[in-house]
Amino acid sequence: MPLQKNQILTLQIQRLSSDGSGVAHSADGEAVFVPGAAPGDEAQVRIVKDCGRYAFGILDKILTPSPDRIPLDCAVAGPCGGCSLRHLDYGAELRAKQENVADAFARIGGLDVPVLPIQPSPEVDRYRNKVQFPVGRDKDGNPCIGFYAGRTHRIVPCPDCKLQPSVLNDIGTALCRFFGQQGIEPYDEQTGKGLVRHIFLRRGAHSGQIMVCLVCTRPKLPHAEELCALVQQQFPAVTTVLLNVNPKNTNVILGSETKVLWGTGVIEDTLCGVPVRLGPLSFYQVNTLAAERLYGIAAEYAQLSPNDLLLDLYCGMGTIGLSMADRCRELIGVEIVPEAIESAKANAARMSDAVAAKSRFFCADAGTAATRLAAEGLHPDIVMLDPPRKGCDEATLSAVVRMSPRRVVYVSCNPATAARDAAWLEQNGYRTEKVQPVDLFPRTKHVETVCLLVLRNPVTHINIDVDVEEMVQDKRGLATYGQIKDYVLERSGLKVSSLYIAQVKQKHGIIECENYNKPKSEDAKQPQCPPEKERAITEALKHFGMI
Repeated sequence: MPLQKNQILTLQIQRLSSDGSGVAHSADGEAVFVPGAAPGDEAQVRIVKDCGRYAFGILDKILTPSPDRIPLDCAVAGPCGGCSLRHLDYGAELRAKQENVADAFARIGGLDVPVLPIQPSPEVDRYRNKVQFPVGRDKDGNPCIGFYAGRTHRIVPCPDCKLQPSVLNDIGTALCRFFGQQGIEPYDEQTGKGLVRHIFLRRGAHSGQIMVCLVCTRPKLPHAEELCALVQQQFPAVTTVLLNVNPKNTNVILGSETKVLWGTGVIEDTLCGVPVRLGPLSFYQVNTLAAERLYGIAAEYAQLSPNDLLLDLYCGMGTIGLSMADRCRELIGVEIVPEAIESAKANAARMSDAVAAKSRFFCADAGTAATRLAAEGLHPDIVMLDPPRKGCDEATLSAVVRMSPRRVVYVSCNPATAARDAAWLEQNGYRTEKVQPVDLFPRTKHVETVCLLVLRNPVTHINIDVDVEEMVQDKRGLATYGQIKDYVLERSGLKVSSLYIAQVKQKHGIIECENYNKPKSEDAKQPQCPPEKERAITEALKHFGMI
């Protein structure tokens, strides 16, 4: 019998789902997902939506609390939703994450592989080195910082988020006080009026240096000199103040233009001994100490020797590969984001001459580059994979198999896609030896994993000198629709259809096979690509060397 909206059931919470919700079952066996629940809770649950085979509910009353439940130490943990596991003892949180990783590899991957005991984060609170506060107004109309309530753009004021260092919260509060005193208006999404959208802060975990970046709708900030002086006086660890311009009606936080109001425009830090310089657009793990633990495990799994070639796909700023570069003969890194590649090259240049000489980084889509490298006969000994949450595409995995490295080390922030990709590699010549969960995101639903895959029948390769840069860049002319869509979304925040891409390609004289995006009838009308999307697609075509 289907569950009814607002129906109240007495349920026993059995476990946590991968999104951090409690999982219970109705008398008919239907799964009910309950945010804020803890395994072992007996609770009255109000059904809010029934989807047939499963339903969603909310806690109406806890009858018998789980022994793993702890008091909330944040007044807005519920409505904010950022700390979805803040009501759990940390040991119970780790057990739940361990179970979810094991479940993903067994159920999604169909793999019988050892999932090792999860590595905890060295810090459970105040670990984040980056914060992006939306700026709004509190109940009294004063500028305030906070976070968006789940699935909304309603700001929940939060003057002291326990996930980031207190000094970052203090900076956000001080800036809001300054905005109020100077009449600087927060941005209003409904009206499109106002100036300050976000306060973006970074802090070097080892250096202590802090970057302040104000995301504004216009390139001029009233009283900018006074603001910089105030920040320097109150917060000596701040080494630079920036203004990022984002005038668009978009969910993307950062715009493409950044002005330096004071300082060098970057902060410096180290990660596993790799010197890094971070700006607002730099990708960097938010939990530095746990990331160093993660990279140490990846290095252990790689088992590099002095004659090895290491290929680091989705290399970002190059930190994983560079942290291992002194153990191998050569390092090649591939990343699609141009700013990240420039940072990787600069990071390598700041290391020893030997590391800098053996490290090369190229801007390209990972799948495209890997396919080209495999076609040209490159045979890396170790391949490092650290893809985004969606995992690797089949082109990338196929190219890895063709290159036949003896070991593949797969770092993932999504156990489901990691399990899926490991299963694909298992079917194509590799054996999944072990999986190590690492908690980089305490008090949240997220967990990182490191997976080791070993070639079943290794072959001997002869190392030859190849022009890797030419190999990678030549392949840019063959970018797929998916790669173009990903690039446009990453760079401009716009989603574009295959139809729009086809229209722009035709305008630039790129002749293709029969276009399946065209309507069947010659008289049928089809939407035309808007100018802003045409510009973004054109930029992508230029990036991939197609025009």
